[in-house]
Amino acid sequence: MLDEEKIIGESLHSPPFVSPGTESQKRRRLQDSITQHLHLQENKEELVKYWDTFTRKGKRKIGVVESLRALVFSSWLNIFLLFIPPAWVSHWMWKDTTTFTLCFFAIIPLERLFDYGGEQMAFYLGKDIGDLLMVTLNNAVEATLAIILLKKCELTLLKSTIVGVVILHLLLVPGTAFVTGGARIIQQDLHPHLTQLNHSLMTLGVLSLLLPAAFFAALDSSFSPSPTIPAESIVTDATKETFLKMSRGLAVLLLVVYICSRFYLHNPPGEDNALNLHLAPLAPEALKDHVEKLRTTDPEVSQWVCIAMLVICLGLMAATAEWLVESIEFVREEGKIEPEWFGLILLPLVSFAADGTVAVVYFVRYMFRHFFREPTPPTTLARGEAIDLSIQFTLFWMPFFVLLGWWTGKPLILLFDLFEVAIIIGACFIVNYVTADSKTNWAEGAAMVSFYCMIALCAWFYPGQREIAYLSQCMSVLEALAHSAAGGGGPE
Repeated sequence: MLDEEKIIGESLHSPPFVSPGTESQKRRRLQDSITQHLHLQENKEELVKYWDTFTRKGKRKIGVVESLRALVFSSWLNIFLLFIPPAWVSHWMWKDTTTFTLCFFAIIPLERLFDYGGEQMAFYLGKDIGDLLMVTLNNAVEATLAIILLKKCELTLLKSTIVGVVILHLLLVPGTAFVTGGARIIQQDLHPHLTQLNHSLMTLGVLSLLLPAAFFAALDSSFSPSPTIPAESIVTDATKETFLKMSRGLAVLLLVVYICSRFYLHNPPGEDNALNLHLAPLAPEALKDHVEKLRTTDPEVSQWVCIAMLVICLGLMAATAEWLVESIEFVREEGKIEPEWFGLILLPLVSFAADGTVAVVYFVRYMFRHFFREPTPPTTLARGEAIDLSIQFTLFWMPFFVLLGWWTGKPLILLFDLFEVAIIIGACFIVNYVTADSKTNWAEGAAMVSFYCMIALCAWFYPGQREIAYLSQCMSVLEALAHSAAGGGGPE
């Protein structure tokens, strides 16, 4: 009896038994907690560092008066801002030709202010985020144009314009930059990290247009299982509904890919890689020099004044661009231009004409200085930002238009004409081939410009694919066919 009481007493006073598995789990949870705390601390330090850069902590602050003076005298093109009031008045009172001319000149200084604002914000946001902002601002006119066409339910014209904007920024704009930039140097450099990622993103965006086109081509409307039963048409509301569902799914996937690419580009795996693209392996020396200049040089405009200016310019540009598009209809009607050429070539050129005018003016000024004054040394960094514009337009804006059309009841589908798909695949191929070694020269730029001219020549004679035009209407396919049979004309 005494032995039993002794055993019970020892068991009551002895420490509880802890299995090795339980101790290991506690240790693992403690390690996970410490790791999570360290990650949170690192993220907090990165946010503080980013905020210090944005507010220019410890550096000279730019005053409001100084900022306004810098904006006014940033370019002599600002004098064209005087065209904005008469352009708005012309929309309500005067002819389309006058409105088009005034709106065209009114957009030029707004485009220039977008570029200047993006350059100034790079001092506060850093090179990487600043470039993303500049790409988005440069796409603002084209995106506004596309939203206006979506609002007017010009879906066939909208799709042609999307392809036209992409090939413009893939071929003509970078090709011209490679020609002018490489005229006095044997080759120029591109960032290898950006080039490799751009190849994958651009190819994916183009192939996302190939899938619906191949799906539609595989639907055989000329086959019937019985000789007594006529073949059924594939141009039906059921087919349209199928492509609507397909397009919306593709739009979501494209947006996910674009968002993931931004995270990878601006915060790649590794220590201290966030927003440090210039530190990537094989980064061009000219890019490193530009980043160093952003760190050591004072901006000309305050970040808050710059943000307010960009917001105001966006509002002015939206209204002016809408009236520009409405006034350009006289070219389409009086010139008897094919809708395909109008969307593929003319509208993108008009939307880019302001940037093109600015580029021509600065090129002429550069040539004047080169021949009559001390020539400036050639830059070794190629200007390939226009390719980024194409990628953003394909992977972000195009799916955004599809989802916006879904929300507003405009049935935009990603089923493009076979000709449009072919030219955008060809453009993607030649750009990827030219930039594969992350180097360019003026001869390759001339080849890109020549291919764009080939597309413009062939598109002049292309009437469009009528089956897809009937599927790209806001009304039902049945109503569109009945309207055409009643003499209302086919879809445009």
